[in-house]
Amino acid sequence: MLFNSIEYAIFLPIVFILYWLFAKQYKIQNALIVVASYIFYGWWDWRFLLLIAFTTICSWGSGVLIKKSSKPKYWLVANIVVNLLILFFFKYYNFFVTSFAELFHLQDDKLLLNIILPVGISFYTFQALSYSIDVYRHKINATEDVVAFFAYVAFFPQLVAGPIERATNLLPQFQRQRSFDRDEAFDGVRRILWGMFKKVVVADNCAIYVDSVWPTCEYQNGSTLILALVLFAFQIYCDFSGYSDVAIGSARLFGIRLRDNFLIPYFSRSVAEVWKRWHISLNTWFVDYVYVPLGGSRCGQLRTIVNTLVIFLLSGLWHGANWTFVLWGLYNAILFIPLILMRRTKKYQGVPQLKEIPQIIFTFCIFVFGWIFFRSPDIEGVLDFFTALFTHPFASPMMIVGLKRTITFVAILVIVEWLMRRRKHTLDIAGLPIILRYLIYYTIILIIMEFGAHSQSFIYFQF
Repeated sequence: MLFNSIEYAIFLPIVFILYWLFAKQYKIQNALIVVASYIFYGWWDWRFLLLIAFTTICSWGSGVLIKKSSKPKYWLVANIVVNLLILFFFKYYNFFVTSFAELFHLQDDKLLLNIILPVGISFYTFQALSYSIDVYRHKINATEDVVAFFAYVAFFPQLVAGPIERATNLLPQFQRQRSFDRDEAFDGVRRILWGMFKKVVVADNCAIYVDSVWPTCEYQNGSTLILALVLFAFQIYCDFSGYSDVAIGSARLFGIRLRDNFLIPYFSRSVAEVWKRWHISLNTWFVDYVYVPLGGSRCGQLRTIVNTLVIFLLSGLWHGANWTFVLWGLYNAILFIPLILMRRTKKYQGVPQLKEIPQIIFTFCIFVFGWIFFRSPDIEGVLDFFTALFTHPFASPMMIVGLKRTITFVAILVIVEWLMRRRKHTLDIAGLPIILRYLIYYTIILIIMEFGAHSQSFIYFQF
């Protein structure tokens, strides 16, 4: 079920009403969340439910066994292996078979499997794994409340594209009474509204131009490619952060607080700062569960560089079973490593200032080039894009219907997010006069209804 669909517009208020009918019975609310989440997830394919249920049971059981066993590490390793094997089979099996066959010039036709990639498997697998690891580390007590744990893993707002929640934050919220807070609910609706604007107005309109250019990039001039690259940068940002906004806002309606996943990353003043503001839940997951156990930055500069390279490559591979994603991770590692050598990974703190716009523009330009690897379908596509970009002349970019309107919406997004950068989120306008607030709300709604592109799936559903 897509957030930007009629089905979700009907589904959300129904679940909301039923949920608060049992305002003083949080265990019934949890059961309702589980049922609603499984309906939400099964909307794509009911067979996916078997997999997420198995992952949930394994991770819940491992937590109980880690708590009670004299050899807890065995149960932790067993759960990690089982979950990663499932993830590997569904997401990476064909990729590695094909890569191995190409390397040794073998036929792979008989080895390839017709596998459907379950939506959101990378997200909920990492969320389930973090629980058993944190139980082993004594950061959270193992729960025997299986319904609360099912709600934690399958909570529908963030189930298929994050934020990737930690049990230390989300699980305790399902283990206590929640009360309806009108201000929290209205704030959630504002967050949903801005997320929908980013997705259906900015991202989906940018996609029209990007999708018309990229498949024929080898024939396009340099200006067209640059414009397509910049618009893709805003497409993926608004698509993914828009999803996160709707997820966070939807959760607020149920008295649940999710972590922020994006903090205006394109206003960063260095690549290191970008990665503190972009897909925060995934990046901190890799830091806490991979980078730190490898030694982090505690074992000298060379080890820090190696560990950084590892998490960037893993992050690239997490995004998809394609060498282009590995190259994307490598590209960002190459941008990051000089900052380690110069000890400037923590140079920029706080809200960006007007005088820092040159650093912001420079950071945006070098970071955006990495999206060429991310968007291209294969290595050949990457080479075609770079070849055309540096050999074809710069002329007037290709014009299509609606391009000027799309650029206008991107400009509006940038201006509004800059002006609101000190707020908790972009549409945090509760302090404005009520007439002005509702004028803003209705204007955004009218823009969504008038200029929202045809509903498209979210980009990160494929990961």
